[in-house]
Amino acid sequence: MKAIIPAAGIGTRLRPHTYTLPKALLYVAGKPIISHILDDVVPLGPSSIVLIVGYKGELIEQFVRKKYPQMKVDFVFQEERRGIGHAVDLTRKVADTGEPLLIVLGDTIIKTDLKKVVAQKTNVLGVKEVADPRRFGVAEVAAGRITRLVEKPQDPASNLALVGLYYLLDGKGLFAAVREIIDRNITTNNEYQITDALQLMIGRGTEFAPFAIDEWFDCGKPEAMLETNRKLLKNGPSTPPIEGSIVIPPVSISPGAEIVNSIIGPYVSIAERCVIHSSVVRDSVIAEGASVTDALLESSLVGANAVIRGGFKKLDVGDSSEISFK
Repeated sequence: MKAIIPAAGIGTRLRPHTYTLPKALLYVAGKPIISHILDDVVPLGPSSIVLIVGYKGELIEQFVRKKYPQMKVDFVFQEERRGIGHAVDLTRKVADTGEPLLIVLGDTIIKTDLKKVVAQKTNVLGVKEVADPRRFGVAEVAAGRITRLVEKPQDPASNLALVGLYYLLDGKGLFAAVREIIDRNITTNNEYQITDALQLMIGRGTEFAPFAIDEWFDCGKPEAMLETNRKLLKNGPSTPPIEGSIVIPPVSISPGAEIVNSIIGPYVSIAERCVIHSSVVRDSVIAEGASVTDALLESSLVGANAVIRGGFKKLDVGDSSEISFK
């Protein structure tokens, strides 16, 4: 099996954090977004993983090669973001081998049993019921089979959204379909959508079954990041007590963080090399190397190596910033 993870997005709604990091490396619930995905995909034993990168893609490559040195990973650069169909087409040289193909989008976190997905005897698409399906690709289902796919319909006939999880028993059909929509210039919202390529396959008789997803977490903007952090921490491991400080679970505190005379939690993620002194931090994500002193932070995102001194604030602070309240 080949695994493809498109992770070339810029993440404009997550600025200032994405001025210095690609979205896939943003920290949430104890690790970067890309690690949440890879930690679920790697145990499946794919012959290789193909990561599609773009904006600051070299940082993703550096991180993945260091964190997952045992895994064979090919990196494909998507210079111009022209849709997921276009991204998949770029992987043809390394992924169009006739093996089963697992595609997991790199800008959301999906929590489900991927072993059950790849054990299916038919092609499957991950779906979840949503309140407003107009923002997504939508699947129409009858008799346990997907009969039609529509990308971002204005008048959806179903509330089953495609969540960005695709499994095909033979990837060659998908590669032929994405090449066809590109050659015929079939676009939706000026992009080559994988939804349109899959619909082409369905229209020609390829069968797909829906696979209901347990949990699907958005990481598209700061409020969504904090919500994802809260939900994922609920199911995470417990953090041991810290002498001289109070820890209110659920939290994720990296072993390399220094916590002194502080109250941490609930719903807090603190990365490696962070220093938290004489502070209260709740419902927040503190990225690697940040320092918080004499402060109360709530519902805050603090970037890597940022320095916060004093104050009672809600912050959205990018990397290497320095804020002092007097």
